[in-house]
Amino acid sequence: MGDPKRPRKKYETPRNPWQEERLKEELRLVGEYGLRNKRELWRAASTLRKYRNIARSLFILTGEERRVKERALIDKLYAMGLASSEADANYVLQLSVRDILERRLQTQVYRLGLAKTPYHARQLISHRKVSVGDRVISSPGYLVKRGEEYKIRLILPAQTRA
Repeated sequence: MGDPKRPRKKYETPRNPWQEERLKEELRLVGEYGLRNKRELWRAASTLRKYRNIARSLFILTGEERRVKERALIDKLYAMGLASSEADANYVLQLSVRDILERRLQTQVYRLGLAKTPYHARQLISHRKVSVGDRVISSPGYLVKRGEEYKIRLILPAQTRA
């Protein structure tokens, strides 16, 4: 089970840590999406890697088993807002880290115009000024599900005192 005081890492570091091109791309993404550090980027990459591995494993299956597992994967990605309902396993392999980063609450708040910059969005979220529906979310890395985009709103100071 493991020690509860030492949680598992939710990301994998790059295999070749000093590739110049990868470092430049990571830095560009960290700045564009207002991430705190590269660990947040690596977490998104690990999430994407997990779904791509599942999609790759579907190609060796045939018949009804493949259809059932592929439908389950696509339904999950559809609920997350990463794929359309008509997508297939090939589409999952075309997803990129940017697709995952676009679903983060921090990016959604910035894209909706509720914050001036991604960093401002991050501050609003961590200071508990943003809600999704009735829930106040304080994690900028929260992945917004399909249907929750229109429920994102700022909490005004008068509403917090009630």
